Amino acid sequence: MRREVLLVALLLAAGAGLAQRQRFTINAETPEGQLLQQIGEQEDPAQKLALLEKFATLYPNHEAMPWVWAHTVRVAAKANQFDKALEAGEKALALDPADLETAHEALKAAEAKKDPATLIAWAGKVSAAARKVAATPKPKEEDEVEDWKTAVDFARQLDVYTEYSLYALALQTPDARQRIALIEALEAQNAESQYLPQIANLRFIAYLQAGQAEKAVALAEKVIEKDQSNEDMLLAVADSYRRQKKDPEKVLGWCAKALELAATKPKPEGVTEEVWQTRRRQVTGRAHFVAGMTHAAQNNWAAADRELRAALPGIADDALMNAEALFYLGLANFRMGEKDCEPARILDAVNFTKQAAAIKGPYQAPARQNLKAFQTKCVLR
Repeated sequence: MRREVLLVALLLAAGAGLAQRQRFTINAETPEGQLLQQIGEQEDPAQKLALLEKFATLYPNHEAMPWVWAHTVRVAAKANQFDKALEAGEKALALDPADLETAHEALKAAEAKKDPATLIAWAGKVSAAARKVAATPKPKEEDEVEDWKTAVDFARQLDVYTEYSLYALALQTPDARQRIALIEALEAQNAESQYLPQIANLRFIAYLQAGQAEKAVALAEKVIEKDQSNEDMLLAVADSYRRQKKDPEKVLGWCAKALELAATKPKPEGVTEEVWQTRRRQVTGRAHFVAGMTHAAQNNWAAADRELRAALPGIADDALMNAEALFYLGLANFRMGEKDCEPARILDAVNFTKQAAAIKGPYQAPARQNLKAFQTKCVLR
């Protein structure tokens, strides 16, 4: 006798929401029907996966294929066969783009794989599917409204989850370029994502590590418009403006704010006192350096001398910055000394310039030239 059964009633493990989407009728006396029943009754994951694959091979056009692919995603993911799960996810969504439960399961498989490129692709795919469902109009039939609300609510939550998924992997990814790709994908999905501010500093550091200084400065400039609590971002923008000879008053203000933060920020938990003091000294040194160079560009030699002297202890480990500071300290003291023929200033100019001339780099040759000129002045003739 021919027997008709509802497969979904037999395979409740698929989930209530999925059951409603993938309801279909089979003939339990046919080979395909019997195979589907075997799948439903099989408890061993490896054997269940083998049966699912067998069904997909034998009956690729069967009306049960949306369920088969969706179920393959779940079973393969649980077996840590993430590529197989994602391949099945592609096929499931090709048959039913609105199957967000399967989309969610595939996204979780992409997360588990921990490959940034894979997650970026799936987060974008799932977000697009979720937004399409979220945008469906309210049905006219009253008895369909509640299901529509549930579907739309789930779609919106899933869309936000795709953002979290990118954010979470970015936190875990050590490679700077991969981290940048994840964060930029998050921004592309939603420029107003709640997770972007939380990861701004990590993104800033990743740009610097990847040698993308322009992007680092652009990000820092955007951040400090609203939040001036990050001294590294303040100094990155200040130094960029300084090099462009742009808005010196703002530069000096940002440097002052960075100095304030260096002096008042409490030591983070888990950081040793020695490391924290080194960090404070470096921030202080860089802030004084940028301020001093800004004053030097304006021929404000007394202020340049004061700031650059204060910078030296914190920039001693940076040869280029140290050489530049010493070169301009020599120039500042020479300019002040030659005005009134002050021997002490000229001596300072010579000493600073000698130090600059001893450091290999772009300031070595001009420092040697200046040294010859300085040594002919006043009492040094």
